[in-house]
Amino acid sequence: MITLRKITLENRRAMFNLEVSEDQRRFVASNLSSVASCYVLATNGGHPFPFVIYADEQPVGFVMLAYGITGYDEPSIAEDNYCIMRLMIDRQYQNMGYGGEAMKKILEFIRTYPAGPAHYCWIPYKPENLAAKKLYERFGFRDNGEIFNDESITVLQL
Repeated sequence: MITLRKITLENRRAMFNLEVSEDQRRFVASNLSSVASCYVLATNGGHPFPFVIYADEQPVGFVMLAYGITGYDEPSIAEDNYCIMRLMIDRQYQNMGYGGEAMKKILEFIRTYPAGPAHYCWIPYKPENLAAKKLYERFGFRDNGEIFNDESITVLQL
């Protein structure tokens, strides 16, 4: 069973050690960098939501969500909407269905509107990351034609 859990003193090291495969590193920042971004965002008026993704009691991935500002160049859809800024499953747990199960939990969480109301969830991704695009499309995300920092923007109406 997949769950999203807050980063704690007990699970932080395991989360920092999670990595994607070598050929995917160009698509996603390290978890350490993402947690640092969460701190900067939170101390500058943002609303980050970092979680460790667990399969039962095993950390298998990481996700970073944000509401409104992300601290980066943002598409027109960003204001008052949720963004899945980072999503990764560790290389040894890929192709086991954890990404799809995690996405279900992520969208359930977003639909609780923890930082405020929203109409959309959006995700920036590298267009050559076909596995990510396929995953997002399975959940109803569609590209809106915008490109920021060489990343396509895919959007889901909540």
